[in-house]
Amino acid sequence: MEKAITRTDAAGLSRRDTMISIGIIGLLFFIFGFVSWVNAILIPYFKIACELSNFQSYLVTFAFYISYLVMSVPASYLLRAAGFKKGMMIGFWAMAVGAFIFVPAAYTRTFEVFLVGLFSIGIGLAILQTAANPYITVLGPKESAAQRISIMGICNKGAGILAPLLFAAVILRATDAELFRQLPHMEAAAREAALDELIRRVMVPYTCVGTLLIGLGLMVRYSPLPEIDTEQESGAVAEANSTKTNIFQFPHLVLGALAIFLHVGTQVIAIDTIIGYAGYMHIHLLDARTFPSYTLAATICGYLIGIALIPRFISQVNALRICTLLGTIFTLLIIFAKGQVTFLGHTADISIWFVVLLGLANSLVWAGIWPLALDGLGRFTKLGASVMIMGLCGNAIMPLVYGYFADLYNVRLAYWVLFPCYLYLVFYALYGHRLRRWTA
Repeated sequence: MEKAITRTDAAGLSRRDTMISIGIIGLLFFIFGFVSWVNAILIPYFKIACELSNFQSYLVTFAFYISYLVMSVPASYLLRAAGFKKGMMIGFWAMAVGAFIFVPAAYTRTFEVFLVGLFSIGIGLAILQTAANPYITVLGPKESAAQRISIMGICNKGAGILAPLLFAAVILRATDAELFRQLPHMEAAAREAALDELIRRVMVPYTCVGTLLIGLGLMVRYSPLPEIDTEQESGAVAEANSTKTNIFQFPHLVLGALAIFLHVGTQVIAIDTIIGYAGYMHIHLLDARTFPSYTLAATICGYLIGIALIPRFISQVNALRICTLLGTIFTLLIIFAKGQVTFLGHTADISIWFVVLLGLANSLVWAGIWPLALDGLGRFTKLGASVMIMGLCGNAIMPLVYGYFADLYNVRLAYWVLFPCYLYLVFYALYGHRLRRWTA
């Protein structure tokens, strides 16, 4: 078995080995983004092809992201037993299984089988996420970790920009706009045949994706990426918080996990609902497919601003405060701002561009919450990180809440669900992260 390295060992790696390792992890984050953000177009695609309600269509994100709640702790045991590189290979292969499940799901046009495939992809992704984050922390100086995380974020969101566009280019056709208009008026047999043909277009692309994921798993397994040891802790860290007996004695961590839950929920709502909101404005799918990319581009702009300004001109915590306040303001503008504007070739209500700007507001929230929530945990740091990863199930829950209110009222008023989320994030940024005990 390969010798595992600690942070101290990693500092001794040659520049070439370090850059190769960071490049491999960057590729992983690109894949995370591509697989995750393609859901933005899968939701309206399945909604049409499988004849779903808004609530049912957002089961796509539920099935995909609930795997983080299920797999966060088992993934850590898997990586400890198999090692990081073998564990990541298993993660890629779990994703490949999910991609192959799309073939029988499409052949039978069974939405429930699609959900099983998405859950399997999510399980593999949860394993990869659990492995990749320690790598990017260890591979380089601790003081520049935030910069490396931002670069990984750009890889992730850059893939997210491409994913909906490439999926739409492969799956959708120029004549589909007319097909979507005719579907409600077709006789039952003709509509079933048209929907079967529409959904079966995913069979070849996802077969190719599954094959590629198997190859990537083998590539990572036999890559020069070093094994890392996250179990060793210095004496000072091991002795910290010696009087603590469980993880729930750290209020700033528990509140931080809830903040992550709400943050990732707001982020996925901003990206995965925007095509549906464009459809509400009578923008058909072939044109609306670009809106998730606009939101992700706004997020990348936020990352670049953070790289340029933090910590030289502004602290990470102040950046978090600004972003959460912006999210609150943009949410209110989505609800109340009205008026037709033409921008980037789209004529739509101005409120949709405030959904796009949520990408900017969300950009630095993740990087702001994590160091605040894990501060001072000492020997509880790894368990605390697992609790934070479990918060990613907000991606699964929050879109369903949005979908419920979209069916109950409409897709615009459903954005009210974001308002209390951002208010809580403002509370955490201003005060919650400083709490070290539950009593006043």
